[in-house]
Amino acid sequence: MSDWVAIIAADELADGQMRAVDGPDRKLLVARVGDEYYVTQEHCPHLGGNLAKGTLEGTEVVCPLHHSRFDVTDGRCVRWTDWKGAVLEVAEAVRHSRPIITYDVKVEDGEVWVGAARPVAETSGPTDQ
Repeated sequence: MSDWVAIIAADELADGQMRAVDGPDRKLLVARVGDEYYVTQEHCPHLGGNLAKGTLEGTEVVCPLHHSRFDVTDGRCVRWTDWKGAVLEVAEAVRHSRPIITYDVKVEDGEVWVGAARPVAETSGPTDQ
């Protein structure tokens, strides 16, 4: 995705809302926080949860399947899961925290435009477990 593509009218999202949209080659998640728009991959990189069915809390989208939290501004995984104890230990042995892909975004002529994927955020692990 190197060219800019209009994906949604800016007025279709209110502050604090997000929605899955069709991108040029895959489904994307568009989130509005204040007057800023963010575009990420639509599915969680851990268990494939549809992030559009999760919640948006500030700039963090929460996966509906296992409650991973991702910052939509840069894709960082803020919290891998809210699982505890042995379940968490098994999950960590099998899977590791991964960021989501974010994209360049601009708003022009009342449309939200998506550009190229940004470099993947460095993830040293979740900040709270």
